[in-house]
Amino acid sequence: MKYYLIAGEPSGDSLGGRLMQALKQKDPNAEFIGIGGDNMQEQGLKSLFDISELAVMGIAEVIPSIPRILKRIKQTVAEIERTKPDAVITIDSWSFCARIHKKIRALKLGIPQIHYVAPQVWAWKKRRARTMYKYIDLLLTLFPNEPKYFTPYHLDTVFVGHPVIESAIVNNSSNGLFKKEHNIEENKRIMLILPGSRHNEVQRLLPDFMEAAKIVQRKFTDIVFVIPTVSTVAKRVKQMVRNYALPVIIVEGQDERSKAFCDSSVAVAASGTVALELAIINVPHIIAYKVPKLTEILARCFLHIKFVNLTNLLLNRLVVPELLQQECNPKNIASYVIKFLTDAGEYQHQKQGFEEARIMLGFGRQTPSENAAQAIINKINALK
Repeated sequence: MKYYLIAGEPSGDSLGGRLMQALKQKDPNAEFIGIGGDNMQEQGLKSLFDISELAVMGIAEVIPSIPRILKRIKQTVAEIERTKPDAVITIDSWSFCARIHKKIRALKLGIPQIHYVAPQVWAWKKRRARTMYKYIDLLLTLFPNEPKYFTPYHLDTVFVGHPVIESAIVNNSSNGLFKKEHNIEENKRIMLILPGSRHNEVQRLLPDFMEAAKIVQRKFTDIVFVIPTVSTVAKRVKQMVRNYALPVIIVEGQDERSKAFCDSSVAVAASGTVALELAIINVPHIIAYKVPKLTEILARCFLHIKFVNLTNLLLNRLVVPELLQQECNPKNIASYVIKFLTDAGEYQHQKQGFEEARIMLGFGRQTPSENAAQAIINKINALK
């Protein structure tokens, strides 16, 4: 089969890469076209354009990008109409992907339309759940509580599990390898700094994260700082880090990232899937995040959630500290990092929650990507 896949940002690209692997196992002659980043391109996808153009977050930031995004939507729909794939599979980024699905449906091409990762209707825009069935044939969800929001509106919805549990990070048994390859003494501890995969996130968060690292280093001389990053923002990260006289190692690629995660002692991260990855492998961490004031005001009006961290949302209680807006500052970040490095009780509290999250997400059963691939193939066959 010929699959047209669309991932609008690095987290979706990661899911897409693993989905492509699973589809190839079930369909060795599968062909992939569409839009994706490094992970999907490693699996054989030739991307129509660079996905960094779509990786924009926050209402205030999106507005200036609207003309470019509308142009890309038109270009994508035209290519789908020209190539006539056996299925269109969009991954996350529902605001962008919904517009593509609507235009494809209007063209009446008869192509199965599938979306992977449910929009967070439990947080905002609940009305989306009532209309998605008009534009897609199958919705694949990452969390077990999500299908109930969509099935009452006649949308075929399948919980497949969260692919974070099958990533190289989770299955990697190379403890100590990162330190060895980067000539880091065994008794040294690694602090991961994860400022996000979007340019605006890195610009806002990395200075605070680095200033916090300076405070931590003054207390612990055995700390090495590692920043796993992605190609979309690697250049910016390297330029910004030059301003700090700290022992920082910057790495790119999934393999290096996996090894760094396995050898880390603590982490500070932007909110997102990366925090769930840290939880799955028992790395004590905090979430620190801030957005422009206008975006904050609008978010407070529309968002209806107690937490922003995925682990906290899943467990419905605070397991991972959340430092948001004014609370996201070097002093607060450093304070939590120091606490995790000195208080075993804090780590044990997190570890208990992490174990619950792993069970809820399907850890130990068939992989989520295999589940997703099988559900996609079943839907395509059912619609033939």
